[in-house]
Amino acid sequence: MQSAIDRYQFAAQEDRCSPRTRLEIPAQLRASGGRAFQTIVHDLSISGFSARSINRMHVGQLCWLTLPNMSSMQAEIIWWEDCLAGCAFSELMSPIVHENLLKQFVPHAR
Repeated sequence: MQSAIDRYQFAAQEDRCSPRTRLEIPAQLRASGGRAFQTIVHDLSISGFSARSINRMHVGQLCWLTLPNMSSMQAEIIWWEDCLAGCAFSELMSPIVHENLLKQFVPHAR
């Protein structure tokens, strides 16, 4: 019998294959043990995002993303290259929340 964590990890891997939407959302990002800083989210899916990071971030490090008018969401750094961090959310984003963000921040999605 699979645990909830096992089911989530399988679902998260499956969802990473779904297309990520290119956009620009002003946000805050805070790495574990660090201070929050302003960033721009460059792509978003229900399972993760990529965002600018002026500081080096390390694979496996926890971080928190705060999007406009939302609570912080925990994520894990999956990759970091040339000041861009790719992250996977600890819990999948609600598809309704995702759709609302697309309507708000992607011009052609309105």
